[in-house]
Amino acid sequence: MEGFEVAYADRDGSEFRLPLANAWAVRFEDVAPVRAFQSYQGQRHLPGLWWSATVGGHIGYESWLERDHVMLLDFDPSVVGISSQPFWLFWRSDAGKGVSHAPDYFARREDGTAVVVDCRPADRRKPRDMAKFEATQTACAQVGWEFSLVGAPDAIVVRNVRWLAGYRHPRHRLESVASELLVAFAEPRPLMSGAASVGDEIAVLPVLFHLLWTHELAVDVSVPLHTEAAVSVGVAGGC
Repeated sequence: MEGFEVAYADRDGSEFRLPLANAWAVRFEDVAPVRAFQSYQGQRHLPGLWWSATVGGHIGYESWLERDHVMLLDFDPSVVGISSQPFWLFWRSDAGKGVSHAPDYFARREDGTAVVVDCRPADRRKPRDMAKFEATQTACAQVGWEFSLVGAPDAIVVRNVRWLAGYRHPRHRLESVASELLVAFAEPRPLMSGAASVGDEIAVLPVLFHLLWTHELAVDVSVPLHTEAAVSVGVAGGC
């Protein structure tokens, strides 16, 4: 493999192609998708758009697996930018044949580091696909990006985060209730009793779930979320 190049498009439609070594400073979290998210009768995958609280706009996905992973990126408090189908990567194989690949996601972290993500179920990774993923990993290493090849995420984590995602929009944040909840959970306590201590659960719970999404409050999402789940002040709430 040699001579990696990338091609991308900015939000106004301008297209660029340049050596990978010259692209390390490009804000790929802000680029437009290089491929359209097509929908047609009989297709195996279900494409769509995910409204991201991180970027305040929609991010495309081509399958439910990709949807789950963009949701998890959106939930990750260290991620500050996400784009889908961020660029085409071009290179030549050891046999001299031209090869190209468009990764699924590019995510920028708060510390400036980046991760390129490809989503593929473990049982659907054919040798030809693996060769592309390995080349993409090599390319990412050359410019200091992490590469992550992901399959099906933990089902319980996905179920919990999907529930919290229903409250990710800022409209669920009522400042007066949020302030009281942060005080109520200053020490860890069961979810429902903490909510009840602030007021009517019907009014309070949407705000509580929003604070769990924003990590101002914290709960263990690796186990089923329930009324007795221990909730405490989170990484954002303690700032």
